[in-house]
Amino acid sequence: MNLRAKEVFIGICGVAAAMIVVGGMSLIDSRPANAKPEFAAQTGKPCGNCHENPGGGGKLKPAGEKFKANGFK
Repeated sequence: MNLRAKEVFIGICGVAAAMIVVGGMSLIDSRPANAKPEFAAQTGKPCGNCHENPGGGGKLKPAGEKFKANGFK
């Protein structure tokens, strides 16, 4: 391998390594969406009224789907 080919190979490996690091960081920093307390305050109902999780966030119940489809009103 000549000197130029080695430099190109090292550059490509560096770019690949950077992509792996950034991709891994994006997986570590990913967080699930959470319910917004403003909606509970707007409706006067607990988060569990619309969400399967009583604390809010995650999968919606039919009431939550309807609320979402109606523009959160």
